[in-house]
Amino acid sequence: MTRNSIMVTGATGFVGRHLTSSLGAAYPDAQISLATADITQADAISAEVRNVRPAFCIHLAGIAAVADAQRVPSQAWQVNLHGTLNLAHALRAHAPECLLIFASSADIYGASFKSGRPADEATLLSPLNTYAATKAAADLALGAMAAEGLRCVRVRAFNHTGPGQSEAFVVSSFARQVAAIEAGLAEPVIRVGNLDPERDMLDVRDVCAAYIGCIAHADALSPGSILNIASGTPRRVGDILVDLIKIAGLTGVAIETDVSRMRATDIPTACGNSALAAQLLGWQPRIPWRKTLEDVLLSWRKHIADQPV
Repeated sequence: MTRNSIMVTGATGFVGRHLTSSLGAAYPDAQISLATADITQADAISAEVRNVRPAFCIHLAGIAAVADAQRVPSQAWQVNLHGTLNLAHALRAHAPECLLIFASSADIYGASFKSGRPADEATLLSPLNTYAATKAAADLALGAMAAEGLRCVRVRAFNHTGPGQSEAFVVSSFARQVAAIEAGLAEPVIRVGNLDPERDMLDVRDVCAAYIGCIAHADALSPGSILNIASGTPRRVGDILVDLIKIAGLTGVAIETDVSRMRATDIPTACGNSALAAQLLGWQPRIPWRKTLEDVLLSWRKHIADQPV
């Protein structure tokens, strides 16, 4: 097994589409296998792993939206925890030298953000919603399996956005509404949840660079390694909306609170420390935040323009 054998789960999702493109550019001669098996079916994912025997597996598949996990908790646990365990057991059985790169989440720090300090990899896990709890459980389970011989790294990325993201996520939701107003397809009103929280925001392409960095620097990563991927800069959600409106050049736009967009537990500030990723991977965010916003807005403009009248 060499770096020419890379498996990706969840490749058709938002992050997966960006990652497969980036992997192709980074490793043009690689055999990149896009997993098709349902990870909740142990026999199916085991057969696929046995067939591919990857040297690296980037595990993105999962229920990614907080609201989706809240709506059907049983499915979130089945996919995010048990599906991850099915994959890990398959790798340990059929590709024991494979490095599993797990897309964990900074959301698992939860209530620990209330300290006001940027979270590092030693920050206590204290999830505040079903999605975060399922990811925390998978993260901890993989750590235990690493102690028993599984090669894995847990990548805890902070909020990330970019072109092609679902409107279930705040930046994309704002951009879709702005683009619809621009196109004359919606009244000049943007419906929002809580605008006061501050979030550490990243471009999805920078997050993908971190996953690829784990492949490039695999020899520097001990089994069970944890890496935060963060900008270190908290951004107020309301300011992100203001920036999108300015980029679009809109005026006279009203802002209305939509209670259905409010979270029961919304921490004031979530920010991360990614010094370890800088040290081990040479990673740092490179895409300017304004470009990220411009690209998300452009993506929604194109999507709206392509819709049948």
